[in-house]
Amino acid sequence: MREIPGDGPASSAAESDPLALDPRVRAYLGDGFARVSRFGELLTEEGVRRGLIGPREVPRLWERHLLNSAALAPLLPAEGVVVDVGSGAGLPGLVLAAVRPDLTTVLVEPMLRRVVWLQEVALELGLDVEVVRARADELHGRLRADVVTARAVAPLERLAGWTLPLLRQGGALLAMKGDQAEAELDAAGRAIARLGGDAGEVLEVGSVEGVDATRVVRVVRVSPGVPERPEKVRRPGKHGSDGRSGRGGSKRRRR
Repeated sequence: MREIPGDGPASSAAESDPLALDPRVRAYLGDGFARVSRFGELLTEEGVRRGLIGPREVPRLWERHLLNSAALAPLLPAEGVVVDVGSGAGLPGLVLAAVRPDLTTVLVEPMLRRVVWLQEVALELGLDVEVVRARADELHGRLRADVVTARAVAPLERLAGWTLPLLRQGGALLAMKGDQAEAELDAAGRAIARLGGDAGEVLEVGSVEGVDATRVVRVVRVSPGVPERPEKVRRPGKHGSDGRSGRGGSKRRRR
């Protein structure tokens, strides 16, 4: 792995994805641009080789993965602990750590080869993050977060059982979801309430003009009496969940 570039020549990632050289992206990411850009190069090179992303994702890496992840940054608190569950390739965890290095970031991932990747990339990017090899439910009672993030990890009803017990009272789950966000939230309503969550809301947060907004389900933990291992919420399998697969913006609230 190489040093983080500044304004050097275009990389293979930049050559395949025009957003990598778009000045609007640099302005949007601010001081985090160099690290996010280098992370994109690593995903394009080593990430594909290691099977962390597919080669077809490279030409759309910035829109579908990097900016999609960075869009969560305005939803993060001014200070506190962010836990990214099922970090996998580092989306959104490493991106958020790059744009908000002032927060304490913990990456939770059960698969060893992905844990090794996360540790290597964090070291390469100079990010002070903690990487924990575990399933989220194994950390109930041991880890407390102000925000838990998750991307393509599991259906919301199951995800709530793994993540809400990690939150402090008043903390929020930010689950990145697609077109079925509202339907998932409706289906998970009873389970979320039983776990101490509020009614939840679906937000759309944008990044750079022309890039699709990121759809996020936000659930706030409002009850202090959340059981650590709720019986009615299924636990993950042997290997747990390995989540794979712009600033401000509009938001759609549930009524």
